[in-house]
Amino acid sequence: MTDTNGKQPIRMTAEIEGDFVVFITGMRINKLWKVHQWWPNFRAMRKVLMALFGNEEYGALGAHAWWNRRGPLLIGYFRDIEKLEAFANDRDQPHAQAWQDYFRRMKNNGDVGVWHETYVVRSGEYEAAYDYMPGAVGLAAATAHVPIERRGDLAHQRRATGARAAARAAAAAADGTAQPGTGEAAVPAGANGHAAARDGAAAG
Repeated sequence: MTDTNGKQPIRMTAEIEGDFVVFITGMRINKLWKVHQWWPNFRAMRKVLMALFGNEEYGALGAHAWWNRRGPLLIGYFRDIEKLEAFANDRDQPHAQAWQDYFRRMKNNGDVGVWHETYVVRSGEYEAAYDYMPGAVGLAAATAHVPIERRGDLAHQRRATGARAAARAAAAAADGTAQPGTGEAAVPAGANGHAAARDGAAAG
C-alpha cells in the first residue's frame, strides 16, 4: 500500500543483519541558572559524540539527537558492543578526559546529571514499524528502510521473520556456506519488493 502520491509505501520497517547495539545517552541540567557548570559539560559531550560518530572504526551506524527543556538526548545504533566499549576505554579519545573533567566540575554538587543505557540486540530479535513517516527515522535511518510486507504486517510476524533469517545465517555459517553481504535479503520480498536501501546516518 502506497501513499496518495503513489510514492513511498505507507508502512515501512527496518532491516539489519546480525547483532547490533542501541546506545542512549543524555545530559540533564538540574540547575538551569548555573550556565558556567552545564555549558562546559555540554561542549564536552558534543566533542565526545562527534569523535564517536565521526570514526568508522567504532562501528557507528547512525543516530538521532534532540534537545528537551533540560538538555540533550541521543539515541545511537552501533555494529557491536566491543567497538563501542573500545572507544569509551581509548585514552586517545576525548571520552576519558571528559569523564574526569565532569566529576572534577561537579564535586558532588549535582548541578548537571549525565546518563546512558546500552542494549545489545541479538540477530533477528527486533521489530519496527513506521507509518506515514515522510522518511527513514530511528533504526531504519541507520540501517535499511524497507516496505513492511517484506517482514510482516504484525509485530510478531516481523520478529518471526528476523528469527528465521538469523537461524539461516547461523546454519550457513556453521556449514561454511555463508555469503557475506547477503544478510536478511534472503527473506522473500513482499508485494512491493525490496525498496530503498540505506539512508545513512542521521544526526540532529
